[in-house]
Amino acid sequence: MINTLFLGISFENMDGLLKAFWIIALAASLVFIIQTIITFVGLGTDLDVDTDSGFDSVDTIDDGSMSGLFSFRNLINFLLGYGWTGVLLFDNISQKWVLQIVAVTVGLIFVLAFVFMFRQLMKLSHDGSFKLEESVGLNADVYLRIPASRAGKGKVQVSVKGSVHEIDAVTDRESMIQTGDNVKIIKVLAKDLLLVE
Repeated sequence: MINTLFLGISFENMDGLLKAFWIIALAASLVFIIQTIITFVGLGTDLDVDTDSGFDSVDTIDDGSMSGLFSFRNLINFLLGYGWTGVLLFDNISQKWVLQIVAVTVGLIFVLAFVFMFRQLMKLSHDGSFKLEESVGLNADVYLRIPASRAGKGKVQVSVKGSVHEIDAVTDRESMIQTGDNVKIIKVLAKDLLLVE
């Protein structure tokens, strides 16, 4: 077995709980760094999946919001707080059940802090000068296919004043509009919903 040193202590001779904290902390840190790089590179976590099981499409966007509270990203945030709290406080808290409670609490605080930060960033990134009505009459590209006869929502991408916006859309057509098709925006139906043809 490789004899790895952490702060002058042999990994082999560490307490089992401390080993677990180290492994969780290092693994979560590695995944967190990879997630951060992917986010800044612009790949994000958007997923468009077409299935033959009765679902038209699945669109999952992990933006750290409360709707995605139980997402993989937030699991990593929890493990990051949990693991590093356990590592840093292991020698300071003698009762291990108290250490576990403190580590879980810090992990939950990490999740809530990241959710709050992402929500604030999403507010900042929203262009307040864009009015949905400005898109009426414009052509748009279908980003997520739109079910026929208003049976469900899809998404379109439309360029208004040089910036591209993704907006939910429905259609009155009797056939589905496929991803990649070009449509015309007819009407604004709600605050964030368009009618297209």
